[in-house]
Amino acid sequence: MDEPIIRCGWCEGIRLYEDYHDQEWGRPVLDETKMFEFLLLETFQAGLSWITVLKKREAFRAVFHEFDIQKVASMTPAELDTAMENPGIIRNRAKILAAVNNAKCVEDMHANGTTLVDFFWSYVNGKPIINQWETLAEIPAMTPLAEQISKDLKKLGFKFVGPTIIYAHMQATGMVNDHLVSCSFRNG
Repeated sequence: MDEPIIRCGWCEGIRLYEDYHDQEWGRPVLDETKMFEFLLLETFQAGLSWITVLKKREAFRAVFHEFDIQKVASMTPAELDTAMENPGIIRNRAKILAAVNNAKCVEDMHANGTTLVDFFWSYVNGKPIINQWETLAEIPAMTPLAEQISKDLKKLGFKFVGPTIIYAHMQATGMVNDHLVSCSFRNG
């Protein structure tokens, strides 16, 4: 008999959320475009629920050129205006401008010989932090490490990268494994 699937409680009951939890959340991201995608999506999530962003993910993908860093960095004023009119995404001008700004910051990283992937993973020496949470109540909204990364990103010119957003990014990209110890997907 197959063992029952146990998930972290935050995702239960919505298929899109469950699929995201089961297939993506907490799995190490080493691809530059995927790392940028998560950072861009987390930017738009600020102040909203993650499910809101997930439901609009395909529209974000279309508006932001499949998360191609160079194309996002060079979006024209006309493209930005079109984005603001697109009901498929979160239409917040400051966040749209931050996405473009952050793509330019990633291009600056590239020009200086590093990548977004290398930047983030350097904070954990290339290895995920494996937490041992038994309940959702134990999982923090931010950590001192997320605060440090947030400060360092802001020094580089990034926008909408507060410590709560950065901790969510760390969780999403597998820098930290915050699957509950009881979760069937804890070990990939």
